[in-house]
Amino acid sequence: MEWKGRRQSDNVEDHRGDSGGRIGGDPFGGRRGINLPIGRGGSVGSVVFFIVVIVILHFMGVDVGQLLGGGSTQTSNYTESQNAQPGPNDEMKAFVGTVLAETEDAWNGIFAAAGRQYSEPRLVLFSGSFPSACGTASSATGPFYCPPDQKVYLDTDFFREMSDQFGASGDFAQAYVIAHEVGHHVQNLIGVLPKFNRARQSMSETEANAMSVRVELQADCFAGIWAKFTDQRGLLEAGDIDEALNAAHQIGDDALQKKSQGYVVPDSFTHGSSAQRAKWFRRGYESGKMSACDTFSGRI
Repeated sequence: MEWKGRRQSDNVEDHRGDSGGRIGGDPFGGRRGINLPIGRGGSVGSVVFFIVVIVILHFMGVDVGQLLGGGSTQTSNYTESQNAQPGPNDEMKAFVGTVLAETEDAWNGIFAAAGRQYSEPRLVLFSGSFPSACGTASSATGPFYCPPDQKVYLDTDFFREMSDQFGASGDFAQAYVIAHEVGHHVQNLIGVLPKFNRARQSMSETEANAMSVRVELQADCFAGIWAKFTDQRGLLEAGDIDEALNAAHQIGDDALQKKSQGYVVPDSFTHGSSAQRAKWFRRGYESGKMSACDTFSGRI
């Protein structure tokens, strides 16, 4: 992907130098669970209350890091402008900021064409763990989008894991991950996520998993639409779409389950099979239209 020298988004918060210690857990984390507005370890309200308490204690001069057993690390600097030191690996930040800017250009145009205004999400870079309105973001959860604060959370170590553990390398594979999470933001704006989260309260686990798959595949399709827009701007290089399709294949539920446990349980899928993820990304890319991304009607 030809990304260097292009506009970078102002909506990136870089907290890689001021987040807490690494949290252990399932190495597949949010890639097997649903990376949507599900609070981990409590309700959204309790999490917000907890964050408010942290901020108050910080301004009272209390070392919150010591209280939480995390040393003297501070976790309450919520805007990049408050950070005195830049985050590590500025080229990675530049890449993420450029990809996010490209998604902004794409979705601003798409929404404007439909007579609507696109509200741009923010993207939080962190290392180890970091508080979000949906619970603690950690390296174990994988990238996710949080609707209450309309932010994408990303530990860029995930990109290394994609390459080393899942065989999904390349800058456009990484861009696909970012575009997928922005796709969830689009779903939030058009009402898909709120509707799903209301409906899931009365669903069985199997029903909720099946609906989650449809939600995730639509986000893949929206990522494909962004890829189409990027291609039309002349930014794609030979092999870029293959990188994205390979990434979609490698992080399909069946591929992850085979790798982790040696067998597949379709009823437990929450993101879709490898074939389904690649299919819907390609559909978005080939059509470039949101109307082609209806994963809620008929077979997927």
